[in-house]
Amino acid sequence: MALEIEFIKEKMISKYGNKVLNFEMSRDIFSFEATPDEIHDVIRFLKEDEQLNFHFLTDLAGVHFPDNDENHQFAIVYHLHNWVENVRIRVKTYLPESPEVPTITDLFLCANWMEREAWDFYGINFIGHPQLKRILNMEEMVSHPMRKEFPMEDGGRTDKDDRFFGRTPANC
Repeated sequence: MALEIEFIKEKMISKYGNKVLNFEMSRDIFSFEATPDEIHDVIRFLKEDEQLNFHFLTDLAGVHFPDNDENHQFAIVYHLHNWVENVRIRVKTYLPESPEVPTITDLFLCANWMEREAWDFYGINFIGHPQLKRILNMEEMVSHPMRKEFPMEDGGRTDKDDRFFGRTPANC
């Protein structure tokens, strides 16, 4: 039996009801949201259910949405793959300003470094992570550099000439 998108959607709604929502096809990948309190169980179900069989975590990434309401400031995006049926899905969960979500390192060992990267760059706390520490930035750093809380460029720089970057009054 080929794994159909509608089957996945019905199975998720049947098990989780209104805790899974916003089902859509986005850039040829079936996507939906899960509430933060259910995300660990949703990922476990997708992996362990014999009919769904999403045994491969392709990617996990953090995102910052500073213009969203206070409960949707951050997102964790999980990409899972069923190799047998060659079906990929995207599961998102949105988090408030002080983002916390359970780790999935107990389900996918490869989530370890992915979660560390999301913590390092966005400050998303993965509760229960075995070693949540910086992975790319210096340990001494007190901020999370991918948060959109800082200006894109330093207006006080004197060593930068826009002409060298292709910027002119005509195209800026």
